[in-house]
Amino acid sequence: MALNPEGKMAELMAGDPEFKALVEEHRFLDDKLKELDKKTYLLPDEEIERKRLQKLKLARKDKIAQILNS
Repeated sequence: MALNPEGKMAELMAGDPEFKALVEEHRFLDDKLKELDKKTYLLPDEEIERKRLQKLKLARKDKIAQILNS
């Protein structure tokens, strides 16, 4: 029986420490971005950091999707 994506993700999080770390890092990056998004105005350094965090988060999301689809 094939698992739905949520079931497969839960199974991988329980059994694969690398996958779990990947998901946790994605959530951490999401939290950091939410903190920056609360600010009305970002300094130039903060805007650069925001873009860097977005790229890292997207890379983690792509890796998670790749693992789930394999």
